Amino acid sequence: MTGAEYWLPLICASVVALAVILYVILDGFDLGIGILFCWLRAEPDRDQMLNSVAPFWDGNETWLVLGGNGLFVAFPLAYAIIMPALYLPLTAMLLALVFRGLSFEFRWIAKPSHAFWDRAFCIGSIVATACQGLMLGSLITGIRTDGHRFAGGVFDWVSPFSLLCGLGLLVGYAFLGACWLVMKASDDTEQRARRLARPLFVVFFAFIGAVSIWTPIALPRIAERWFSWPAFAWLAPIPLATAALGVWCWRGINGRHPTQAFYSAVGLFVLSFAGLVVSTMPYLVPPSLTIWDAAASPESQGFLLIGSAVLLPLILGYTAFVYRTFRGKIRLGAEGYHS
Repeated sequence: MTGAEYWLPLICASVVALAVILYVILDGFDLGIGILFCWLRAEPDRDQMLNSVAPFWDGNETWLVLGGNGLFVAFPLAYAIIMPALYLPLTAMLLALVFRGLSFEFRWIAKPSHAFWDRAFCIGSIVATACQGLMLGSLITGIRTDGHRFAGGVFDWVSPFSLLCGLGLLVGYAFLGACWLVMKASDDTEQRARRLARPLFVVFFAFIGAVSIWTPIALPRIAERWFSWPAFAWLAPIPLATAALGVWCWRGINGRHPTQAFYSAVGLFVLSFAGLVVSTMPYLVPPSLTIWDAAASPESQGFLLIGSAVLLPLILGYTAFVYRTFRGKIRLGAEGYHS
């Protein structure tokens, strides 16, 4: 394998991974806001919740498009296997995101008769999140293949582990949304978010522990990755940093600094994602297809990288500009979002 044949797939995989983690973080708190609609039902709370994400929510899904297109261009074989394997949850997720987007737009217009759109926003957020968790769990456990094609059944993505991941991501996004509200909301909404963040933190950490224990027990390839020497010494900082960030996040939830809880919660998601990447690399379609097996021609990968080199700085710059422009807390009675 020449230098370009080795490094180009790694670089393209890094671009796709960057898009995925940015989507998980940026759309995660947004979906978490929708999940929290089940608990925060007072109209002032819900207005503040939606106002806090109104400038960001549609731009956050840019990363989902980038990740999907990057997979299609740079790793078409993996795309051709993953799509039929996860067709049902993927379709349900996309429909839920569309339904959720409609509810976001129509809620303000329909006031005061907007109860339907409140329920739609909540249900769309829950369905989209659960589907993402189910797909994640299915990818980690592995997809059945016959050569270079999907050889499984329509419901292979349903398993005890994928259900665990679906529930865990629901709790995780709700926790991220609560930490976002601790940072962005004010008055009673902020205090209610703090009260919700505490039990969500405990349950979220329990799910992190459950996934961390389940995967090496059920999948020997993951156990070998984490507990062989010297890999154990190199990878030990990930769980240690997760524990340290957990302490920092708990202090942020109960402290006075408004950003500490959210940024440490983001750190927990980043470390969890890093742990999953370490567990599955170099497989793009575990347990049979590596990133080099699935890679497109060097010309196609080069095309993706050239486009990414142009677009990524623009998207990152725009994202940073928007988040900086709308920094600070949302005040009660702020004007609602209108498209």
